[in-house]
Amino acid sequence: MSNPDQTGNHGKQENNKDHHCDHLHESDSSHGHAHGHSHGHSHGHSHGHHHHGHGHSHGPNNKAGLAIALLITSGIMILEFVGGLLTKSLALLSDSGHMLSDAGALALSLVAMWFAARPPSRKRTYGFYRFEILAALLNGVTLFVIAGFIIAEAIERFGNPPTVASGSMMVIAGIGLLANLISAWFLMRKGDVKDNLNVRSAYLHVLGDALGSVGAIVAGLLMLLFSWYIADPIISVVVALLILKGAWGVIASTVHILMEGTPPSVDPAEVEISLREIAGVKEVHDMHIWTITSGMDALSCHLKVEDDAKEQDILQEVIGVLADRFGVEHATIQIEKAGLRHPELKV
Repeated sequence: MSNPDQTGNHGKQENNKDHHCDHLHESDSSHGHAHGHSHGHSHGHSHGHHHHGHGHSHGPNNKAGLAIALLITSGIMILEFVGGLLTKSLALLSDSGHMLSDAGALALSLVAMWFAARPPSRKRTYGFYRFEILAALLNGVTLFVIAGFIIAEAIERFGNPPTVASGSMMVIAGIGLLANLISAWFLMRKGDVKDNLNVRSAYLHVLGDALGSVGAIVAGLLMLLFSWYIADPIISVVVALLILKGAWGVIASTVHILMEGTPPSVDPAEVEISLREIAGVKEVHDMHIWTITSGMDALSCHLKVEDDAKEQDILQEVIGVLADRFGVEHATIQIEKAGLRHPELKV
């Protein structure tokens, strides 16, 4: 997915990758590795880094959206916490507790972006890109914990629901809802809530807050009109379950990445077919496709080619196909001919 955030930082990505290569060339020279465009060593091993606008981005727009959402969330968190104590509303208190989690999640997301922007080194050849995935995972887990506390407190209140100042509760919840919608709007407008897992998890936190505010308004209305004070814990449980649904999606995605799972946007069978269609390629094997972090996919494979094939031409075409057709811009390709033998790989 291409957005202004990604386009504006294309130069930064190139600089980071050049810095990556500068650090690694020196150590790689001892065994003949070559990074970049399509330089092969003695058995045709090549790393391709081709860019065409799908690269990873940690630009000022994502950061601005998160910073604005953090300020708004922190302010409303204090308002709902005080309001929950004064009105005795579990819905408001649970929403303020959720917002406390969100404020931490948004702050963690900003820290993760700062870490991810640090250049790679010999010790960490991928830099700190994975920190964003760890932050997203932690955000998802905290959502589960918060939802668990809400449900536990709601169960205790079912037997003897307290009287709640529903009118004041609805006013505070309305302010919270408006603030959450503003935060979500800033994240959608300035950030990549679809493809960046870190921003997406923060966005889901904010949406969870909005759901909590809606639930508090509905509960307040039922209590105001019918004195159904049990509506407060019931709505709290419904909101908690909706929060769990969103949290599960984030956790599943982050665990899939940490387990080196194939990116959902890439079909390995289609990749193999496309590579085999390249003139001179006889076989594709030992292929692995994984995600380094949101928006940055990687691939490695062995290509068995005709003995009279021009390896560099094949490599260049492969790099182009992977980038243009599948959005994979980090490729490590080993060229093999009839005389090459190597042990069978276990994975």
